[in-house]
Amino acid sequence: MRAVVQRVSECQVTVNQSVVGQIRSGMLVLLGVEQGDTEAELHYLADKLIHLRIFEDQAGKMNRSLIDTGGAMLLVSQFTLLGDCRKGRRPAFTAAEEPQQAKRLYEALGAYVQGQGVHVEYGIFAADMKVQLVNDGPVTILIDTRERSAATR
Repeated sequence: MRAVVQRVSECQVTVNQSVVGQIRSGMLVLLGVEQGDTEAELHYLADKLIHLRIFEDQAGKMNRSLIDTGGAMLLVSQFTLLGDCRKGRRPAFTAAEEPQQAKRLYEALGAYVQGQGVHVEYGIFAADMKVQLVNDGPVTILIDTRERSAATR
């Protein structure tokens, strides 16, 4: 799984000019599910997201997590994160998981995070979405579950 994580002061996603998901302070997570991803990647990523210390403490240091701050998550599926641009000029998306499995893992990730006490809002899987956000910082982090160290597997 690949995720682009942005610390936001506000964020919303619209489909057909209707707001389908909206949060105030928290994180926007753009999620790409890769072929072969399993529950192990899902749990690793979910735990990383909710405990990632990207929110400022009283001293102004990034030392607090989503759980610590009571922030929310807006989760948006984005298979284009798996685009391979090494060859030619058109990205290849052959590494992206087939839609039915990708949707299952996307929804399961959100449910797991919500089960840990974080409010989760969603985009609509495979829809043409418009995402508006105020990136706070700006803080943007890339997480790829395939690049974690062998010691954490």
